[in-house]
Amino acid sequence: PGQSGEVAAFARRIDPAREPGLSPEQRRLMAQVEYAQRQRALQRRLRGRNVLLALGIGAVTFGIYGYTFYSVSQERFLDELEQEAEAARARA
Repeated sequence: PGQSGEVAAFARRIDPAREPGLSPEQRRLMAQVEYAQRQRALQRRLRGRNVLLALGIGAVTFGIYGYTFYSVSQERFLDELEQEAEAARARA
């Protein structure tokens, strides 16, 4: 572990098919453990993507909701109609 190219014995990867002295049961167990680790990594990655997607959808939804309230509060056409109606009543 002192030199840059060395790999510590406890971190050395082995190929179960080529490793001498492993029984078929041990090889099967190692394959199961590796498969479970890959599945956990995949779930973590998908969970992160799902969170980002949910935040994006929520942001778009609240953006549309906020813009709708803003644009409705800016509409003055009903005020203009009421003014025209008042002017028509005053003329009549």
